Amino acid sequence: MNQYAALLRGIAPSGRNQSNDQLRGVFERLGFAKVASVLASGNIVFDSPEADVPAIEERIEAALVADLELNSRTLVRSLDELRALLASDPFPGLTHGRGTYLTVTFFKEAPANVLVTDHPDGLTQVVGYDPAARAVLAITDNSDPGRTPDFMVWLEKSYGKSITTRTWLTVERIVRKLESR
Repeated sequence: MNQYAALLRGIAPSGRNQSNDQLRGVFERLGFAKVASVLASGNIVFDSPEADVPAIEERIEAALVADLELNSRTLVRSLDELRALLASDPFPGLTHGRGTYLTVTFFKEAPANVLVTDHPDGLTQVVGYDPAARAVLAITDNSDPGRTPDFMVWLEKSYGKSITTRTWLTVERIVRKLESR
């Protein structure tokens, strides 16, 4: 049995048809096992005998539209992929906190060209691109409430909407949840 995390784009706890119960229900209806949610922002862990991740993503996206009228991009990663990302320790000595966000932006498909330099807003340092995880890793300075970083907006403009960003803490929580079921 394969262990996966589905990272759903654009899910908000207060959004219509976006509660954890509703999202888990879609995955259970699709026949996935050990379905659980992590936080309230579109992170669903599940088991499946299937190994064709693009096919799993397509099934989930179609079911979200059919069941909940949600047009949400779905990015699926295996437990092994997420463990390897954590083991790579791209943020040595840093801790995610209120002023410093450690983020991972996952790409549905590997982009042809990834910019791995600091973002011009001066608030975001790009640590690098992890090809195995298909993810850009970045550190964003959120310490000045008067300045808002526009890194995620820039990523979407540069690479489209088949991406989703999670904090490093969320990725750690997802892995812990997968391992504890």
